[in-house]
Amino acid sequence: MNLELYQLRSFAEVAETGHLTRAAERLHLSQPAVSAHIRALEEGLGVRLFDRTASGMALTRAGQELLQHARAVIAAAEQMRRAALAMSGALSGHLRIGSVSDPEFIRLGEFLGRAVERYPLLELEVHHEVSGAALEAVRDGTLDASFYFGAVPERGVAAHALTEVVYRVAGPAAWKARIEHADWAAIAALPWIFTPSISTHNRLVHALFSEHGVEPSKVVEADNETVISNLIESGVGLSLLREDLARAKEAAGEVCVWPAARPRTTLWFIYLAERQADPLIAALRDVLEQVWRPASRAAAPAREPARS
Repeated sequence: MNLELYQLRSFAEVAETGHLTRAAERLHLSQPAVSAHIRALEEGLGVRLFDRTASGMALTRAGQELLQHARAVIAAAEQMRRAALAMSGALSGHLRIGSVSDPEFIRLGEFLGRAVERYPLLELEVHHEVSGAALEAVRDGTLDASFYFGAVPERGVAAHALTEVVYRVAGPAAWKARIEHADWAAIAALPWIFTPSISTHNRLVHALFSEHGVEPSKVVEADNETVISNLIESGVGLSLLREDLARAKEAAGEVCVWPAARPRTTLWFIYLAERQADPLIAALRDVLEQVWRPASRAAAPAREPARS
């Protein structure tokens, strides 16, 4: 028997929409054509893929099992098409990329600029996220790839290390005498500015203090580095700032830095492990290598162990 790709596409679309007419609209085909594709596929496979009901099309058990194979074939065909385009210098597609931190630090502008220059047919869509949300978005397919701070869980995620990131505990400049010689308990007792619990920044704070048996007190929650920095300067409380920012603001007299802690993490570029060979992901990796090559030669961080 011959299996045609267009039949598999119709099968997958009807399975997703649960309706022949809606599937036909999405495929830009007539309803009878899609129906004929399904019928021919069922005859070729020798199994019934759908139960026809008054409300639409419901997958049979055989249909549920074969749908996974159909999607794998469709994905492989698309990957082959993209690989051929890449060979001809005409790689195209739409990618949703997650950003974290400030754009300058992760070199977002340079990265996107080089990607568009090298692959002019690529369409890139950028969404700013906190790291934990970015990881979940990559896992569920909402994002194709993302920058990410922290430990990368092994399950299904591939990661390209970009640079090590050091943080410092920063407080309002007026608190310098108050915190300069403070111990962990005294620092934890002061007001703290937290990020959302899903963020790596939040986990760093809790991990830092749990090692010393104390828990900091949250006063304000913010999910933006610029906002956190402004809140520190305004006297609201303490928080973690990247070392480069903390030192610059300390030199300007805007914050003070507690000398006892320098927690570290890693900046990664992450994507689903199953997309390792995807030409679009490979293209982004190539561009990242160009953008980050000097830093990666200077210090290539080891992969962090996964944390729960």
